[in-house]
Amino acid sequence: MTFENPSPTLDRPPRGEFLRFLRAAAVFFRGFLENPAMVASVVPSSQATIDAMLAKVDWARCKLFVEYGPGVGTFTTRILDCLPPDGRLLAIDTNPRFVAFLRETITDPRLEVVLGSARDVERIVHEIGESHADYIISGLPFSSLPEDVAQEIVAASYAVLRDGGAFMTYQFRPTARALTAAQFERIDTGLALFNIPLCVLAWGWKEAPAAAREAA
Repeated sequence: MTFENPSPTLDRPPRGEFLRFLRAAAVFFRGFLENPAMVASVVPSSQATIDAMLAKVDWARCKLFVEYGPGVGTFTTRILDCLPPDGRLLAIDTNPRFVAFLRETITDPRLEVVLGSARDVERIVHEIGESHADYIISGLPFSSLPEDVAQEIVAASYAVLRDGGAFMTYQFRPTARALTAAQFERIDTGLALFNIPLCVLAWGWKEAPAAAREAA
């Protein structure tokens, strides 16, 4: 009797995914070098941070998800994995390189990638035929933005969200959390301990007037 000793098989990602990862890393790093003030970190967010940020989303009620500063799609691809078949994801970025990369590498018809500013989110949402957003997540480095610009972005986000929707941020400094707390009726916070560097998480909830009064 002979016994076979098969070679162990390794769980490797498909070649296409690995090549996309390498290209994404190169595009992300080049974007950081070109405009470091608008890229929050040279290291993309960890999977633990992504999962923690998206854990509070009620996906069954999500018809339009908006992402500011998607970069090379670290959050984008995970959002699309969770989004309902009839949902839409609007990704807004000021970097033409990132916009081109996302348009070329993600073919999901639910994704709309726009070159523009988060300050114009109301106009952009209306231009794609929607009246409001259900959730907004921002990867913008609020601590590096002029104060008036940062305030305009948070105010525009509040205006375009439906009642019950949330504005979500993940930052290395508490600036975004403070801006969110000043605008939204309710805020939840957390820490992503396994992110490098450590990340401050914040969810600002837009509540209907009656709900806000009851909470008070």
